[in-house]
Amino acid sequence: MMRGWVTYLLLLVASGQVTAQPPAGYYVSADGKTGTELKLALYNIIRGHTSAAYGDLWTHFQTTDARSDGKVWDMYSDKPGQTPSYLFEFGTNQCGNYSKEGDCYNREHSFPKSWFGGEIMPMYTDLFHLYPTDGWVNNKRGSFPFGVVSSATWTSTNGSRLGNNTWPGYTGTVFEPIDAYKGDFARTMLYMAARYYGEDSSWPGSDMVTGAEPKSWAVAMLLNWHNADPVSPKETARNNAVYGIQNNRNPFIDKPEYAQLIWGDPTSLQEAEYTVARPVLYPLPARERVTISFPDDVKEEVVVRLISLAGREVKVAVTHNTGSLEVYLGDLPDGLYILTVETGPHLFSYLLPIIK
Repeated sequence: MMRGWVTYLLLLVASGQVTAQPPAGYYVSADGKTGTELKLALYNIIRGHTSAAYGDLWTHFQTTDARSDGKVWDMYSDKPGQTPSYLFEFGTNQCGNYSKEGDCYNREHSFPKSWFGGEIMPMYTDLFHLYPTDGWVNNKRGSFPFGVVSSATWTSTNGSRLGNNTWPGYTGTVFEPIDAYKGDFARTMLYMAARYYGEDSSWPGSDMVTGAEPKSWAVAMLLNWHNADPVSPKETARNNAVYGIQNNRNPFIDKPEYAQLIWGDPTSLQEAEYTVARPVLYPLPARERVTISFPDDVKEEVVVRLISLAGREVKVAVTHNTGSLEVYLGDLPDGLYILTVETGPHLFSYLLPIIK
């Protein structure tokens, strides 16, 4: 499944649709910063956005979350590359009442409103964490954290799952979206941490967050999702659309490397959903070289590819059971690249920032 989604992603990337469009100089005050200093700089850039009215969200979704066919783009029911079990019409299928999946769509606070204290502005209508989603699936998710589920107690028609978390650090009930949208929700959560940095002291929080800040187990998981599911053309278009409505942006869509510069390197963490450990990249950001260190149980041929955001393969390297591989980057311009590592049946993908 992951191999197919990465192929789909790279085809979209090759079409040239992945470029975000922040205004010139939008992030200049964040240049050269890391950690808390960078988070504060981003907060100062994106705070004070124009708040939407709650009733206007139905109309805004027609701009921010429309599929190419004009139907609702619902990440809780969509099946990328396949035909979903059902599709919603804007306006016609708004919730009210529902008794089963597919009845209607509503306004999902992916960062649940109980985590910030209820119907409080501007969080209550911040479009960067509000999505149109199936009412029944939204109800199943409730206020549970996002997480990784091995044995589901309930599964939606597109494969979203409810069950106990198997990501290290928390074992309670969680909701797991499908792989294709894990990065979307991860960048949503990271946005909330930056946008409301310092404004969240009175928030009730949850098992996933303290105020707006993800707890340590959640940080590891979200960074993992952020890396494994890079920014898509859907997110880029949505970022631009929301900017047109509330006059701020999600920096982790525009500049995915910011997540690592604030919270650290996720690539050394083992994914709970994999049966093998992920290869580790270092240093990050990369400069003249990047080293890929392979787990001990990797015995077969390993193929490493480096792909530009224009979709062009700029490097390929092959190694056989050497433990690690060093790739020279000195001949490449600074920027963000997609690095894939193929080890037998497994395909891992990373965002690789090169900063010399």
